[in-house]
Amino acid sequence: MINQDDFRSALGKYVTGITIVTCNSKDGPIGITANSFSSLSLSPPLVLWSPAKASKRHDTFLAAEKFIIHIANEDQIELCKSFSKSADGGDGVNWEFNNEGEAFIKNCSARFECIKYNHFDGGDHSIIVGEVKKFETTDHKPLVYWGGAYKKL
Repeated sequence: MINQDDFRSALGKYVTGITIVTCNSKDGPIGITANSFSSLSLSPPLVLWSPAKASKRHDTFLAAEKFIIHIANEDQIELCKSFSKSADGGDGVNWEFNNEGEAFIKNCSARFECIKYNHFDGGDHSIIVGEVKKFETTDHKPLVYWGGAYKKL
């Protein structure tokens, strides 16, 4: 049997980007910090991310037909921390809204507006695949995660 703490430590040797995924819920916009983001396909343009099933926000994201993935910039550490700790995932955020009423966060390194393409079981996580309908990029440097901590490039 693999020791989970040792496995997590080994995975921490891999540098990942940090994202904040947002969607609208019945109670308003919510978000969650995730480093389980990846590109999947160029044609069609697909990305994926994996929320933990233990998260109080999991079921809302699994049911969402639209969501936005934000690649956090290096100055958004506190924002990322608030989305990873808050049960509501968005308290105190100055939300912006696109033309379709979907909540998003300004000044990220990049933003991908998605519709749900599919989802799959992934052990203690779900794998959510989104088809990118629109994206924007900025010149902000991305925030990264390595060795269990946020880092700047």
